[in-house]
Amino acid sequence: MAEIIKRQKALSVNPLKASQPMGGALACLGFDRAVPMLHGSQGCTAFAKVFFVRHFREPIPLQSTAMDQASSVMGADENVIEGIRVIAEKSNPALIAVLTTGLAETQGCDVQRNLREFRERYPQFNHVAVIAVNTPDFSGCVETGYAATVYELIRSLVPDASQAGTLPGTRQRQVNVLVSPMLTPGDLEALKELIERFNLRPVLIPDLSESLDGSLTEDEFSPVTIGGTLISELQTLGDAKATLVIGASLQKSGELLQQKTGVKTYYFPHLYGLQANDALVMALSEVSEMPVPATIERQRSQLQDAMLDTHFMLGQLRVALAADPDQLNALTDLLQGMGAEVVVAVSAAPAAVLAGMSVESVKIGDLEDLELLAAERRAQLVVGNSHAVACAERLGVPVLRAGFPLYDVIGAYQKTWIGYRGTRRRSCRGAARARYSAPIRWRRYSAAKMRRPSWSI
Repeated sequence: MAEIIKRQKALSVNPLKASQPMGGALACLGFDRAVPMLHGSQGCTAFAKVFFVRHFREPIPLQSTAMDQASSVMGADENVIEGIRVIAEKSNPALIAVLTTGLAETQGCDVQRNLREFRERYPQFNHVAVIAVNTPDFSGCVETGYAATVYELIRSLVPDASQAGTLPGTRQRQVNVLVSPMLTPGDLEALKELIERFNLRPVLIPDLSESLDGSLTEDEFSPVTIGGTLISELQTLGDAKATLVIGASLQKSGELLQQKTGVKTYYFPHLYGLQANDALVMALSEVSEMPVPATIERQRSQLQDAMLDTHFMLGQLRVALAADPDQLNALTDLLQGMGAEVVVAVSAAPAAVLAGMSVESVKIGDLEDLELLAAERRAQLVVGNSHAVACAERLGVPVLRAGFPLYDVIGAYQKTWIGYRGTRRRSCRGAARARYSAPIRWRRYSAAKMRRPSWSI
């Protein structure tokens, strides 16, 4: 059991977390013909859009209710109602997600009431699915905003089995898959390929590999997402043979989906490392009633060989981690499974999964906390997003990029971490970074003096 060390500072220095509205928008972007709309100022939306464009290097459809000084004081209900109307009228989307920001929450908005008023005032847009989610950016992180949006999608758009007439197992080959934001588009592609190896048809909720995969399209411009899970697929979830829930943050959503549909559910905290992937493969074998394919068994053997090959570089390596809770737990299990020692674990926000991690303590904080603790505990490798690169430079240790955002390496969002093959690649990459840490001689830490070059992917 890990000790959770709460924040003590009155501000963030070199922030680690990204905001909840970005997480909610990310979940929405995984559906076909969808538009997230942030209820806040134009600056809130512009900030989120910059993060997404730098990370995915793709055009991002993102709208704003454009609150100004007057609406912030007098109320912005009309901004929400008319904003939904304009998007529905001009873009004809399949899904609109209204996500609150810190400004709107402080002002005291009630987006659920705004949504009901929109439905009453404009019944001609009843064919457009619209959800409203409270995602204030003064609490939580990308992961919590994403999880809240997935939960609301299931609550609002997935029909109860008794009302829809669905029956678990009617679609014998369909498998529902709720996926955590820690999975990259590359991870999602690998996950779909693995499920299809068992002659199953995965329905990912949401599917960023279709909408943010970097493929070229014939359309010069689209005000909505192109690709992703169809909204109509949500009507069929009750007919699936099984549901897979990837990520502890989505457990509440998985429980709600099971309650509404009655479909048997399998829960996986993550898919990093040998044991986690063994659990997934055995679950797929059980659902499909098929033996594990020989190609999958060979990939497992290759991973075991890679674990032996990298043992002398990763064994007892002192690692400092910074990530959202789900990914922090996954990275810890992956590194410890390779023989490394996690000496620093910093999370962007509190979560129940952190207490079960096999580390001494988890700090709820920022990248300044990561840097100071890594110096104190003599970490030899830093694992974090692109904002952690500067920390590694000042510490004089290698860095392995993971998480969100990754803006200084082309294609970083497409890298695969899950499955036997993904784990094998990441372990070899980590070993390559770790080999540079051996000659480092630790001196008293000084952020001003320690300006050594970093080794990075």
